[in-house]
Amino acid sequence: MSSNNDKHHRSRLQRIAHQVMIERGLFPDFSAQVIDELNKLDENTPKLEASIHDLRDLLWCSIDNDDSNDLDQLTVASMQPGKAVKILVAIADVDALVKKSSAIDEHAQHNTTSIYTAAQIFPMLPEKLSYDLTSLNVDSDRLAIVVEIVLGGNGTILSSDIYRAMVRNHAKLAYNSVAAWLDGVASMPPAIAAIPGLAENIRIQHQVAQKLKALRHMHGALDFETIEARPVFDIDEIKDLEVEKRNSAKELIEDFMIAANGVTARYLEAKKFPSLRRVVRTPKKWERIVEIALNHNFDLPKQADSKALEAFLAIQQKADPLRFPDLSLSIIKLLGAGEYVVEVPGEKSVGHFGLAVKDYAHSTAPNRRYPDLITQRLLKAALANSPVPYQLDELKLLARHCTEAENVAQKVERQVGKSAAAILLQSRIGEKFDAFVTGSSEKGTWVRLLHPPVEGKLADHFIGEAVGHRVRVKLVHTDIEQGHIDFKKI
Repeated sequence: MSSNNDKHHRSRLQRIAHQVMIERGLFPDFSAQVIDELNKLDENTPKLEASIHDLRDLLWCSIDNDDSNDLDQLTVASMQPGKAVKILVAIADVDALVKKSSAIDEHAQHNTTSIYTAAQIFPMLPEKLSYDLTSLNVDSDRLAIVVEIVLGGNGTILSSDIYRAMVRNHAKLAYNSVAAWLDGVASMPPAIAAIPGLAENIRIQHQVAQKLKALRHMHGALDFETIEARPVFDIDEIKDLEVEKRNSAKELIEDFMIAANGVTARYLEAKKFPSLRRVVRTPKKWERIVEIALNHNFDLPKQADSKALEAFLAIQQKADPLRFPDLSLSIIKLLGAGEYVVEVPGEKSVGHFGLAVKDYAHSTAPNRRYPDLITQRLLKAALANSPVPYQLDELKLLARHCTEAENVAQKVERQVGKSAAAILLQSRIGEKFDAFVTGSSEKGTWVRLLHPPVEGKLADHFIGEAVGHRVRVKLVHTDIEQGHIDFKKI
């Protein structure tokens, strides 16, 4: 490979991502039928019908990643009599343009999610839709489903409602700059300063979100911290890996979305509609979690208990912040993956162990997650008193397919991420690094470097290297195509 081509990391990763998606049965490209259907879409401004509320004048804003173009939700708050606060979450009405069983819908149903690889995003819906016509873009009139939640002074839900509305995004904001301002370490983002009253509105949202979070944690919601590293490109060359950190703006949106997803699930149940729920079952490997806690001198009860586990995690995060992401990952793996299940009204809810909630439907990201689009169609039918748009068997098949395809998509993202890490380290063979042991089994021992935050395998497998141990390693091999990185303990 010539040194000239070495700089084209992005195009090489794009080719790898494309190939990995095909190998794993996903569609990296849109078909001719999808493009044809896209070209025939009606791009006229949506019409305001009698049943649609006109909420364009509210102080709506979007808070998302710096580089997000598929804006799924807007939020706004208003003070109510007493200490109550009304929160409104507007969710893009994707179903208004993406009809069930259309070619566009079939593509979305196949992949079930947008796939965010290190070099390229493979959107679930064509960009003309997800970045434009169905995105809640700034200064654009858009149809939305609005979830209204009135919260008491302590964060408990006093009442809720769901309805269709026309909305308008007045400010496109980014997590990092909003969080820095909320935390008092940076000045107000210009987009907030430009809209009278928006700063105060976001502060109210922030206060309410903290109450919602505190209430969930009282019920045993779990707080994890994992290391997700994104490549930093200088034009097309990878220069570093940057770890994404949680912050107060991300948590604000997360807490509002969890609340909106709960309201959605309960609304469908009240309307006697089936729903697609996101569940994390009570962990089968609880005994192993108890063992891990004992290794850290903490006693967990014999029966799975999310409140006790949350107490253990909170103590460990304070005691050993450096190793906490690896402990988090170990616990997450033992809890088991989330899955989609169909809930029929009147049946016992499986619930979400990690969130400590019983009613949880994915509904807030219909541009980038197919289960959310299914939920939106169910909601719109319930609102209109129309028949359920899916047969029960059809929903059950879709739930299974969404779980499987989402797992495949995550594997694609991980594999391409490993290829990006291999590119970053390819010129550093022979260098020595400080690392932690992150995994140890019959298959081998894995370590993560402190910087860059890259995981790889120990070429000479050491039995007895416990997770969390600090080791010194030498980089001995990289394979960019396969995403393999091998170290030797020194």
